[in-house]
Amino acid sequence: MPSILIADDEKAIRKTLKEILEFEGYFVDEAEDGAKALNMIQEQDYDLVLCDIKMPKMDGMEVLSRAVAESPDTPFIMISGHGTLENAVEATKKGAFDFISKPPDLNRLLITIRNALEKANLQIETKVLKRKVGKTREIIGESPAIKKIKETIERVAPTDARVLITGDNGTGKELVARWVHEKSNRANAPLVDINCAAMPGELIESELFGHEKGSFTSAIKTRIGKFEQANGGTIFLDEIGDMSLAAQAKVLRVLQEGKITRVGGDKDISVDVRVIAATNKDLVKEAEEGRFRLDLYHRLGVIIVHVPSLNERRDDIPLLAEKFMKEVCEDSNIPKKIITPKALEELKLMNWTGNIRELRNVIERLVILSGNKVTEDEVRHYVTNTQAKDTPIDLFESFDRFQDFKEHIERLFIEHKLQKFGWNVSKTAEVLDIQRSHLYNKIEKYDLKRY
Repeated sequence: MPSILIADDEKAIRKTLKEILEFEGYFVDEAEDGAKALNMIQEQDYDLVLCDIKMPKMDGMEVLSRAVAESPDTPFIMISGHGTLENAVEATKKGAFDFISKPPDLNRLLITIRNALEKANLQIETKVLKRKVGKTREIIGESPAIKKIKETIERVAPTDARVLITGDNGTGKELVARWVHEKSNRANAPLVDINCAAMPGELIESELFGHEKGSFTSAIKTRIGKFEQANGGTIFLDEIGDMSLAAQAKVLRVLQEGKITRVGGDKDISVDVRVIAATNKDLVKEAEEGRFRLDLYHRLGVIIVHVPSLNERRDDIPLLAEKFMKEVCEDSNIPKKIITPKALEELKLMNWTGNIRELRNVIERLVILSGNKVTEDEVRHYVTNTQAKDTPIDLFESFDRFQDFKEHIERLFIEHKLQKFGWNVSKTAEVLDIQRSHLYNKIEKYDLKRY
C-alpha cells in the first residue's frame, strides 16, 4: 500500500484529500505545517508527498528543497490556492513532479498521483538494475582451492562447455558463474539468471520457457521465457537441485536438442544458450532418492567446479576482510579503518556457517560499532560472544540517536530477509507485507547488494 503525506494548513482540505486517497487504497498521513511535514519526511519514507505552498513555520517551497536534497526519489506534487505560472516553474525547477491549483480537479489529481508513483518506481528499479549489471566482483583468495577455481575458469570460459557449480550457501557460486560468462566468447550477450528455489513449481516452466496468450487463466499476453531472453548468451540456473522433475525433463530436452516450447504452445523455438547451473545439494544422492534426473546431472556436469566453504579456506579470511572493510567504509561514507593482525587471527578461529556472506556482514558490524582500529577485543566483543549469546545492551549503547539505531536494525532485517529468499524481491516484499517499490526504495537507500 503506497504511503502519502498530505502537508496543508487547511484542515478541511487535509480531511477531504485523506478520505479520497484512503478510499483509493493509499495509506495517508497528515501535517498541518511545513516544519512538521519536513520532520515526518525525515523520519519516515513516503512514496509521495502532496504539499501546499503557503504554510506556517515553513513554506512548501522550502520543504520541497530540503526534502529533495535528502530524499531525491520521493515525488512531490505541489498544490496552492494562489497558483501562478511562476510558482509552477519554480516548483518544477526545485524537483516537484507537478503543480496543481486549488481546488484540485479530482480526476487530474488521482492520475497525477498514479503517474508520479509509477515514475518513482521506475527510477528506483533502474538504479538497482544498473548496479546489478555493473562490473563483476573479483574472486578474492590465494588458497589452493581458489587458485584452482581461477585456473579452471580461464580454461573453461572460452568454450561452450556446460558448468555445474557446487558448494554451500554463501560460498560465492554465483560469482563463479558470472566470471565464467565474463571471460567467455558470449560476454557481450546476456547473462540471465533464475533462482529455482525461489520460484514456485507451477510457475517455473512458464518462467524458463515462456507461455502463449491464453495458455492459463492469468496469461493475458504472450511472454518470452528466460531461455529465449538468454539466446546467444548464458543462462544461470541457481539452486537447480530444487527444480521440479517436470521442469527438469524440459531442461534436458533443451540441452539435447537446443529447442524450447512455450507453455500452451506447439511451436519449437531454437535457442543458442550456454547453461551454467549451481546447487548446494549432492545431486547424485538426490538422483538415487528419485528427486533429480541422473541423465540431467550428467548433461549439466561436463565441468564441475566445487566452491569450498570459508572454513576450508581460512587463510583467505584476511584478504576478504580487508576487501570488505574497504567496501563498507566507502559505501557508508565512513573514514577508512584498519583491522589488526590479531583481530584477523581471531576471525580465522571462528566457525563460519554462513561462509562469505556471513563474513561480509560481520565486517560491516565491526566497521559500524568499532573505533578507527578493529582489535581482537572488539572481534570477541561484537562477534565471537554474540555467536553464543546476544548482548543487546552493547548494541543499544552504540547509538545515541533513535533514528540511527532504527535504520541500522531495519537495514540488517531487510538484508536478512532478502538473503533468506534468494534475493527474490517480489517474494520478500510479499512476506514483509510492503510494496515491491517500497522494498526497492529500501534496497537503494541502504545500498544493499547480493553477495
